[in-house]
Amino acid sequence: MNLLGDARHWLEITRAHGIMRRYFVVNGFDGALTMLGLIIGFMVGGPAELSVIITACLGAAIALGVSGVSSAYVSESAERRRALDQLEATMLTDLRDSSHGQAARWVPVLIALTNGAAPLSVCLLIITPLWLSERGVLSAAAAPLPIAALTALFVIFSLGVYLGRTAGTSWIRSGLRTLIIAIVTIGLIYAVTRV
Repeated sequence: MNLLGDARHWLEITRAHGIMRRYFVVNGFDGALTMLGLIIGFMVGGPAELSVIITACLGAAIALGVSGVSSAYVSESAERRRALDQLEATMLTDLRDSSHGQAARWVPVLIALTNGAAPLSVCLLIITPLWLSERGVLSAAAAPLPIAALTALFVIFSLGVYLGRTAGTSWIRSGLRTLIIAIVTIGLIYAVTRV
């Protein structure tokens, strides 16, 4: 088997597809909401250099990515080890060299990479308008912070749409639900900064 085929096989025997999907959406949502919070914070906090804003957003993106990889790996490897131990006890045999043993070792890695890649990739997408403005591709008159905020809102709505389609429910209702969460977050940021 090739690596992709092996990964599919490990995910099938551990039934981890749903876990990976949930991790991707949950951590993608966390990344998008974090970037939205930072961007709105910079918008209401007064003028700041674009390079400072990008550095702060990039720092948060990297921290979310590292946190996602490390937390998922630690928790999933413990869960997979426990599941393998229980299966070995039931079957009265050592399964370390079996497909189940390989899955116990590699599924936590796959889940951890998904868990870390989701917020990092979402964050990088959202701060792209800031980079484009800093590089001169977008003019300063294009207002890169509002464009980045709109990008975050679009990503949050899209994650809601994905959840709706996955659940087989109204994708528009699901997208609007996540968008409302983002708008409430913006409102809270404005309320706190005005106190």
